[in-house]
Amino acid sequence: MSVATPGRVAYINARVLDPATGRDGPGEVLTSGEEIVDVARKLFDGHPPADVEVVDCGGMCLAPGLVDTRVQLREPGEEHKESLKSAGEAAVAAGVTTMVCLPNTNPIMDDEPTLEFVARRARLLALTKVYCYGAITKGLQGKELAEMGLLAEAGALAFTDATRAVADAQVMRRALQYAATFGLMIIQHPEEPTLATGVMNSGELATRMGLAGIPREAEIIMLERDIRLVAMTDGRYHAAHISTADSVEIIARAKADGLKVSCDTAPFYFALNELAVTDYRTFAKLSPPLRAENDRRAIVEGLKSGVIDAIASDHAPQDSDSKRLPFPQAAFGGSGLETLLAVSLDLYHNGDMSLLEVLRRLTSAPADLLGLEAGRLAKGRKADLTIFDPDQGWKVIADKFKSKSKNSPFDGRPVQGRVLRTVVDGRVVFNAMPHAAKESTASPVNRTPAKAR
Repeated sequence: MSVATPGRVAYINARVLDPATGRDGPGEVLTSGEEIVDVARKLFDGHPPADVEVVDCGGMCLAPGLVDTRVQLREPGEEHKESLKSAGEAAVAAGVTTMVCLPNTNPIMDDEPTLEFVARRARLLALTKVYCYGAITKGLQGKELAEMGLLAEAGALAFTDATRAVADAQVMRRALQYAATFGLMIIQHPEEPTLATGVMNSGELATRMGLAGIPREAEIIMLERDIRLVAMTDGRYHAAHISTADSVEIIARAKADGLKVSCDTAPFYFALNELAVTDYRTFAKLSPPLRAENDRRAIVEGLKSGVIDAIASDHAPQDSDSKRLPFPQAAFGGSGLETLLAVSLDLYHNGDMSLLEVLRRLTSAPADLLGLEAGRLAKGRKADLTIFDPDQGWKVIADKFKSKSKNSPFDGRPVQGRVLRTVVDGRVVFNAMPHAAKESTASPVNRTPAKAR
């Protein structure tokens, strides 16, 4: 396939935000082909050269494209819930230029061919960049380690059993040791499975609703065990979507002790609490479950303090048949891609964090965790950008999502923050800018995502 290279594009009259360097102020960005070639207060003295396409950002924010490190793509195997195409369209509409998918596809990504299939399909679609995790254990069964070495060679960025915890301590110990030989992380869904037999957070509300609860201790116990194993093995460990105050404290202590530990959370856990499941609202049935208000506040504090390293969408698309069931029978999971930026900006609008700090958790921080060349505005970096209006209000209407699945716990919620343009490798892949300059006519670039360092 012949590939046309995007030309030179100057983004002017922007509020340039680069969390990696702390830059926040008026500026301009020049891209050429797939790369950023200049970031400056003013690019040109006088008129720009004739061969430069000029995009006036109208004072809007120009930032690195978002890096979403926890997405369930459902392809191959469950394309009726989500496909690479629908997920890619949802992602770029939300300013996400890089996403990393969990290995719980069908077949599972516990071997090279499945991982390579997803990477190849994503390249052909040429929307957002897609990377993959490899499975920790074969079949995600928590018993026998997958071929981590081969998966790493095929491009796996880290290893996880997706929405299942590795419950066997000996298996987790071996996984941490083995992954460490490749310098890669083990990512855990921290939930003790024998305690996590309910459908919502344990407590007074669950009792009043007559629903079986999942105690906070299911997360806490698993985290405490895993931190001990990290200390034994000197492995790299990442706790996904933490949801309790105790979890924040455990991670903080582990970091203070010098262990190679990190964590993320999702907007669900700092923007909602367990009251969202009142009226048996299955769209708010998540894993881990929404917690009490004191836990929600602790997650906000964990983000403010830096104990929580990153924010991920935790996108878990489900079809209507899986969600429109009695609460105990309904599937876990919420659609999170298209609300990732807007709901995260609540932290800024509420005065909890600066705009730059919120963006750091969505760009350079997750990229650094996985060794990705993403999340930065700098000369020589890939031209992966998002332009957004942080103050534009809108109402979440899940039926209008580009994602195939509409199971958003934020459905009906007023939010602030609208993505206006998304650029991947210099190509405009989403555009909603009023009076915007003509989009680049460059063809999609068929490229292989670089492996993690």
